[in-house]
Amino acid sequence: MKTHSYQALLDFIDRLFAAMGTPADLASLMAKSLVGSNLCGHDSHGVQLALGYAQAVKNGQVAQAARASVTPNAPMLATLTVDAALGWGPPAGYFTCDRLIERANTYGVAAAVIQRCHHIGRVGQYAEYFAAAGVIGISMCNSGSGVAPFGSKTRMLGTNPITIGVPRANGQAPVMIDASTSVVAGNKLSVLLDKGLPTPANWIINANGQPSTDPADFLQRGGALLPSGGHKGYGLGVIVELLGGLLSGASASFFADFGPGNGVLMIALRPDAFVPMPDYLAQVERVCTAIKAAPAATEGGEVLLPGEPEVRTRHERLSNGIPLPEETATKLNQLAVELGVSPL
Repeated sequence: MKTHSYQALLDFIDRLFAAMGTPADLASLMAKSLVGSNLCGHDSHGVQLALGYAQAVKNGQVAQAARASVTPNAPMLATLTVDAALGWGPPAGYFTCDRLIERANTYGVAAAVIQRCHHIGRVGQYAEYFAAAGVIGISMCNSGSGVAPFGSKTRMLGTNPITIGVPRANGQAPVMIDASTSVVAGNKLSVLLDKGLPTPANWIINANGQPSTDPADFLQRGGALLPSGGHKGYGLGVIVELLGGLLSGASASFFADFGPGNGVLMIALRPDAFVPMPDYLAQVERVCTAIKAAPAATEGGEVLLPGEPEVRTRHERLSNGIPLPEETATKLNQLAVELGVSPL
């Protein structure tokens, strides 16, 4: 696979979104969201998504110039509803983060739902954003039907990711979990398909409910993803439907009235609403130090904190470039030609 510098890829994706009719500031946010996902190793939510996003513009499923706003309900309280106006998801996500941080600084805790939200992108980016502002961030969303309930062979639930970011002292990267409630995010199968690789065992079943390692069985033939940890991931996935999906008014993934995009719930917590901030950060470091000191299972091995693999991948790819499958690069360049943009 050919590698591309972060800045070159960022500029290219920025131009693509601008050519789709996206205002400059929103195009910049979209590029940072997608390329930032590649940068930290989450290629499933990286630049390949620009292809589907462009199709959504053609289909009239996204208002590329729309801007999020707070709806009038309870404007001065610790809860709010954001209307994404069917615009791009990441700008709506960051808009919501900013308002939650502001309200958490006033009330100690704040929560929001995002309505009429197009695909929100990698949910972990918001956990990082919250933690950088010194608050604990919790985000979740439901998504298009693709996961079989535990004991079923039919896709119903979304991949329904949950992310939590916890700040650390001295500007260190947060402790963070960013995980789908399915075994894997569905977009990772698109990456494997473009690479011509099979899926690992126990990721998907085909339309007949039989185990499969062919990503096309899920992407093209009506198969389903399996829930993470069997009944555990299934239970969490259902909860995300009830919180992210229903509280936002987006409906559940498997109902006909669920629109394209995500039903989003975000929560921000100020640690010093409960304990003094220096004490909390000191205890976080105590925990992190103890976990890092745990004996490795293998010779030369190492225990990593949640979120640490992303930090290391970001550093490596900033230095050595971001790899893109040739198939993905070809498709993006075809889109660039259609939009009148210089190819990658």
